[in-house]
Amino acid sequence: MATERITFPGPDGTELAARLDLPDGPHLATALFAHCFTCGKDIPAARRIAGRLAAMGIAVLRFDFTGLGHSGGEFENTSFSSNVDDLIAACSYLSSRDMAPALLIGHSLGGAAVLKAAAQLAHVKAVATLGAPFDPAHVTHNFAESLPKISANGSAEVNLGGRPFTISQGFIDDVQGASLAPDIGKLKAALLVLHAPRDEIVSIDNAGQIFLAAKHPKSFVTLDDADHLITRAGDAEYAAEIIATWADRYMTLKSPAPPPGAPEGIVRVTEADANGFLQDVNAGPHHHALADEPLAYGGTNRGMSPYGFLSAGLGACTSMTIRMYARRKGWPLTGVSVDVCHDKVHAQDAGTGAAEKIDTWRRRIRLEGDLSEEQRQRLLEIADKCPVHRTLERSSTVVTELL
Repeated sequence: MATERITFPGPDGTELAARLDLPDGPHLATALFAHCFTCGKDIPAARRIAGRLAAMGIAVLRFDFTGLGHSGGEFENTSFSSNVDDLIAACSYLSSRDMAPALLIGHSLGGAAVLKAAAQLAHVKAVATLGAPFDPAHVTHNFAESLPKISANGSAEVNLGGRPFTISQGFIDDVQGASLAPDIGKLKAALLVLHAPRDEIVSIDNAGQIFLAAKHPKSFVTLDDADHLITRAGDAEYAAEIIATWADRYMTLKSPAPPPGAPEGIVRVTEADANGFLQDVNAGPHHHALADEPLAYGGTNRGMSPYGFLSAGLGACTSMTIRMYARRKGWPLTGVSVDVCHDKVHAQDAGTGAAEKIDTWRRRIRLEGDLSEEQRQRLLEIADKCPVHRTLERSSTVVTELL
């Protein structure tokens, strides 16, 4: 995944800082990510979701709202309405690059902002929210004890997440006057609501209110015991996977034509966790899997090992080849299953000094249906003719180049 560090003008001319995460392959669509209240574009959930979408061909712009992170301006002078204006400015910037976003993703108050903005953006096909409040004024509970002081003095410094922020009365008035229900009701895009039942910052009933206010198509997915900021890598990965799978349904991504010499296209493997071994495996925009190592070898066991993928390829090819032959012959084969095991451990073989030995795969094939013994034996012979079997049995050439 390539990342551009860019700036673009906000609604008042202030420069807003952003990262544009780009696919390594063809660019099929664009998404815009809005971060949570007083957070920034680089929180773990934003990075993981952007990485996952980029792997399937969707570019993602994530930016810091005015007065936050690396963006210019004073946070004290911002409001919920200015956040919405920042989002629309980000969309305008992307449109100027012929990358108008089809997907908006918003976390917490950023989720409320994308719901407000989406009604004004005809090019948006899908909206996803994570832990979003139904009432933007909900955010004031983070500094409820300072509300009297803000009211008396016009502003006050509050501590949020260990950092000082100045909150103005104008901000309070703006969020208290904001209403999302009419905008959610007018939403022309598909809606995905993700929320954790144990969210202690924005309670789960907010998700219910957003969901009820929206028209179909709409979906709700629980984030189980994730915290509000989705800080755990596994929770961020789960949210990213759900958003990517769901968005594919509504953004009608089209696979590019395969390049010469690769009739089935390119399988792209991208590191998902530099601290472990988790990998994103993508075959075009529609097919995704995770590769990993077991816990015992320093992985997180959230995907098959590389040898596991080899075994899966052999098993799938065996089953398909048997089915194709039986179908062509008109034989009463009602079901096929193939158990495959391999006598090596990838993590051990990946180490230096690993001993060379002949690989052995063992297959156990189950054939269901009223087949004669002769038919069963013939299908067993056909299993040995599957293309992956023949590829594994003969030597291959791997040509490698450094990009």
